[in-house]
Amino acid sequence: MTTNPEDKRTGRLDGRKESGRLAEEAGARYLQEQGYVLLKRNWRCRSGEIDIIAKKEGVIIIVEVRSRSVHSKKYGTPAESVTPRKMKQIRETAIVYLQQTNQLNEIIRFDVMGVRMEQNEVVKIEHIVNAF
Repeated sequence: MTTNPEDKRTGRLDGRKESGRLAEEAGARYLQEQGYVLLKRNWRCRSGEIDIIAKKEGVIIIVEVRSRSVHSKKYGTPAESVTPRKMKQIRETAIVYLQQTNQLNEIIRFDVMGVRMEQNEVVKIEHIVNAF
């Protein structure tokens, strides 16, 4: 097994992946506590990945989860990291999901969950409903 030297030197990529996983776990729990039914997590196709697909009150909700360290304020909030390019990719991926599951006529909404972390602990969750 080969290891990317940058990973070994900084540990950064593995740490980001782990904090992203923890943020998605926290986001999924939060949604369930708010009465959402989780349909899929980390749904993938050729156009991309959807972090969480949920349903509440007859609406399918596509959720993008973003995390940031509480110490990285200079990079903005987690939600601010969702670029127009990322929004386009999420929309395209959502269309594929809806086509594959025969739900093209369903009401759909795009939410963003911003998760603030400190040393792999969730400090704050911001749920932006109908974010884009």
